[in-house]
Amino acid sequence: MDISAGGGGNSLPTTGADGSKRRVCYFYDAEVGNYYYGQGHPMKPHRIRMTHALLAHYGLLDEMQVLKPHPARDRDLCRFHADDYVSFLRSVTPETQQDQIRALKRFNVGEDCPVFDGLYSFCQTYAGGSVGGAVKLNHGHDIAINWAGGLHHAKKCEASGFCYVNDIVLAILELLKYHQRVLYVDIDIHHGDGVEEAFYTTDRVMTVSFHKFGDYFPGTGDIRDVGHSKGKYYSLNVPLDDGIDDESYQSLFKPIMGKVMEIFRPGAVVLQCGADSLSGDRLGCFNLSIKGHAECVRFMRSFNVPVLLLGGGGYTIRNVARCWCYRQELHLVMS
Repeated sequence: MDISAGGGGNSLPTTGADGSKRRVCYFYDAEVGNYYYGQGHPMKPHRIRMTHALLAHYGLLDEMQVLKPHPARDRDLCRFHADDYVSFLRSVTPETQQDQIRALKRFNVGEDCPVFDGLYSFCQTYAGGSVGGAVKLNHGHDIAINWAGGLHHAKKCEASGFCYVNDIVLAILELLKYHQRVLYVDIDIHHGDGVEEAFYTTDRVMTVSFHKFGDYFPGTGDIRDVGHSKGKYYSLNVPLDDGIDDESYQSLFKPIMGKVMEIFRPGAVVLQCGADSLSGDRLGCFNLSIKGHAECVRFMRSFNVPVLLLGGGGYTIRNVARCWCYRQELHLVMS
């Protein structure tokens, strides 16, 4: 099978270093594709449904444990987010938003992060998948996947960049219950600002972001931003130029991440796999192929550390579905 529309390529083995079969679980809720940010909005949850349909078409669903996520509860979301922000997300609707103008402004909900039907249920679903994946890793799974997650811009008290709830932060907090150190790696074209900010002062979480820097959303992620207090040197930013290709990307990614793994020695890895760094993305400006993008995943899995794979950006949806499906194949087909 050739999901990447290239050659067959090298796939990851589904056995670990000790010869045991890798345990893979995949979180999917069939309702996720029904949520709609609004006409003309580039974020389309329908891409998650398209990815799932491709996985089914190639027979990959039979090769892993497929789970419907339990919706995250208020108290789960409030492990990171402010109570009043969560309460607002739960209560606001398209019909009532005009009565909450001050709250909309306060919580940065508007054009980029609109109010739409089922907004809170959407947040509960994608956050539940990421937290559920972390729980599975904590209890012995090697790989957990939630393509609906990876919404890395959300802050403690506000929405940002199409993201309302930061499922990544919530998943990392869950992993920290069992692991002394957790590594977060972000290959979305946009800087993973919400996750970096959440863990900027701790040495238990290292954040590494490869992103387009400069006059580009969110405008953060300078190479000089390295963390603060106990977290100093536990944030690493790799700002990149327009048009970077597979070879140039890997010439940075592999030596950097190899050294990070050697020095930091995490108990678990969270990998945000935003597909807007692919060539031809509607909002992107990089020139990565699907195989080049997936090589980052293959490289991180080569360390045999439990990994949580999450989605993120990606706005040319046919490419997003192919990219994420190909990544999943890497974990399920023998090399």
